[in-house]
Amino acid sequence: MGTTSYPETVAEVIESIGAAGRRLNDIDAVEAGAGNISACFNWPVELDDFFNVSREIELPYDAPHLAGYTVLVTGSGCRLRQVGNNPRNNLGAVVVHPGGRSGTLHHRRKGNFDRPTSEFNSHLAVHEDQVRDRGIGFHAVIHAQPPHLTHLSHIPDYQSTPALNAAILRWEPETIVQLREGVGYLPFMVPGSDELMAANVANLRRHQIVLWAKHGVMARSDTSPLKACDRIEYAETGALYEYMNLCSGGRAQGLTDEELNRVVTAFNVDTGLFR
Repeated sequence: MGTTSYPETVAEVIESIGAAGRRLNDIDAVEAGAGNISACFNWPVELDDFFNVSREIELPYDAPHLAGYTVLVTGSGCRLRQVGNNPRNNLGAVVVHPGGRSGTLHHRRKGNFDRPTSEFNSHLAVHEDQVRDRGIGFHAVIHAQPPHLTHLSHIPDYQSTPALNAAILRWEPETIVQLREGVGYLPFMVPGSDELMAANVANLRRHQIVLWAKHGVMARSDTSPLKACDRIEYAETGALYEYMNLCSGGRAQGLTDEELNRVVTAFNVDTGLFR
């Protein structure tokens, strides 16, 4: 599946989740069981073709606008690098009930999946917010720990949205084209907390990728899980260049604001940055 292909079947969504998991593993962004992916969609699907057991669950976040949606999600402790090779054993699917407080969880008996990722509340909150505000029928979310972005978030000089973007968007002309809103920065908050969940939802309205300080990132896409992965990879590459520049004593110039403005103008990038 290409990065801009809108999935039309559950098999295509699963294929894209698997491809994203493999790529995130390639860039060392999902060590062991870290990282998680979900995708919600509103078309009917026969889940018995993929899973063979189901049970009723209470959702960790009320999501009334997801009623009738199916949410494919990776399992707690499941390795993202294994999703592509064996999706049935590492994914579950939640069909959200009317009211959005509960759902039917489908998964594979004797697979690796026992329950959704511990970040499921944050995933549901973002899906609910985007579906409620924009009425979209498909949405994907990824949480990962790309090492160079996460490392920069430990350095005070990068601990704000303007400083972070000034650093990581200046190394390749493609980056501003692909990340036109830049990367949102959130100060450290306890993982899984209501505080982080609320701040993450608010920032993902303005950005398509957000850096959680000293933890990792969350990215979203209306197109596919692989497209959300692309956004992480673009941001992580910018952070890698910034890290390399720190290691070389800050000798590289990078693209100037004037040069970035020329890129934005040439490609008609809808951004408030570098104009």
